[in-house]
Amino acid sequence: MRFHAPPAALQRYFTTFYITEIDLPEAGRVCDALQPEWANLRFFTGSRPKAWIEGGCRIEGARFVATGPSNRSANFELGKSRFWGIGLLPLGWARFVGLPADQHANLIADGHDHPAFARFTALADSLFSTDGDEQAELERIMAFFSALPELDPAEEARILAIHSALVDPLVASVGELVERVGIGQRTVERLCMRDFGFPPKLLLRRQRFMRSLAQFMLDRSLKWIGAIDGHYHDQAQFIRDFREFMGMSPRQYAALPHPVLELFMQERARVHGAAAQTLDVPAGTAPRAA
Repeated sequence: MRFHAPPAALQRYFTTFYITEIDLPEAGRVCDALQPEWANLRFFTGSRPKAWIEGGCRIEGARFVATGPSNRSANFELGKSRFWGIGLLPLGWARFVGLPADQHANLIADGHDHPAFARFTALADSLFSTDGDEQAELERIMAFFSALPELDPAEEARILAIHSALVDPLVASVGELVERVGIGQRTVERLCMRDFGFPPKLLLRRQRFMRSLAQFMLDRSLKWIGAIDGHYHDQAQFIRDFREFMGMSPRQYAALPHPVLELFMQERARVHGAAAQTLDVPAGTAPRAA
């Protein structure tokens, strides 16, 4: 897998663009489970995935797989393939999808069939080069998104302010989030639902959980007790969150192989600085805490 930073003019809308190649025997399959994420667009050539959200929708055989923001595990099974992944930050969802994120939360869909993702089918149909020219494909992605209409600057500023506060480890409550953003709580709640997919309290819980999961995946020697975020009151609270977000216990998760996700998170942290897209600091803002 290789990660590509979006061009400067697009960085605040995306996590990364990345290309992944999975090489397996003809009948081979690899299975893994993704953690809660922001929205994603994934375009496949070769084997097409089976994919399902824990306790939710399921698809099979799509060349273009689109997901909304999630607070559930997304599972997949895939054979030999090559695919591009594009992570949409909340600001990217607002600009490029422009529909209520809460109405598309925990959604996994065939992008060719779902109306929310209709504008991206032209990219899906034209993306792959016959000779696998990665740079040419990347340039097609950048050109496609650069041509789409922009958001109102004031609207962008409010979304970025909320996002910047969410990823700050020192912000632990809705009250602290509202104070940091400097707009009314009801407005913050409305914007969180519309552009982030979930209420602010749940988003903060997801951040706390993802900081813990990322720490564990980057350094298994810590065990769970060493990876748990400091905002958890105790281990029991963490286990409850883990069951809610991943559909299993921490012990069950650790016992499973993660042939794609473990490598992905380690390489993403090395190249991009954050192991998971939910931990990305939006471009143009700066974290307040280490």
